[in-house]
Amino acid sequence: NNFSLCVHYRALIYPFLIREGKPTPFFTFVLALLFCIYNGYLQGRSLTNYAKYASGWLKDPRFITGFIGWLIGMAINIHSDHILRNLRKPGETGYKIPRGGMFEYVSGANFFGEILEWFGFALACFTIESLAFALCTLFILGSRAKQHHQ
Repeated sequence: NNFSLCVHYRALIYPFLIREGKPTPFFTFVLALLFCIYNGYLQGRSLTNYAKYASGWLKDPRFITGFIGWLIGMAINIHSDHILRNLRKPGETGYKIPRGGMFEYVSGANFFGEILEWFGFALACFTIESLAFALCTLFILGSRAKQHHQ
């Protein structure tokens, strides 16, 4: 689980995949960076110092279901971002509605994937800190998804 905190797709990999777009305001970047640093510290400290798991935890249905949810959420997130990155041809502008993958079922498929990913993480970790992060993700990305849908 700590691996997912160290190699966070959205923060460390996705920025290198996007071609061009609106620049991110510096203040927004700093706030996101501080949030990721604090949350990574909180999750890591919680899992390494306070969480206690039985020896069979990796076979527990909560861990297995959570891990599968995390994995499916990450796959949806990565695939949805791939669709979004390839919506426009180079030099093309304007709004386009994404098609394919989970976009056939939900307009904010990338947001849905990330929300599912972190609720899976929360179930697999079964800590109050991981649940708090999943809820923050739901509220933040849920509001962004609503804006994008409109």
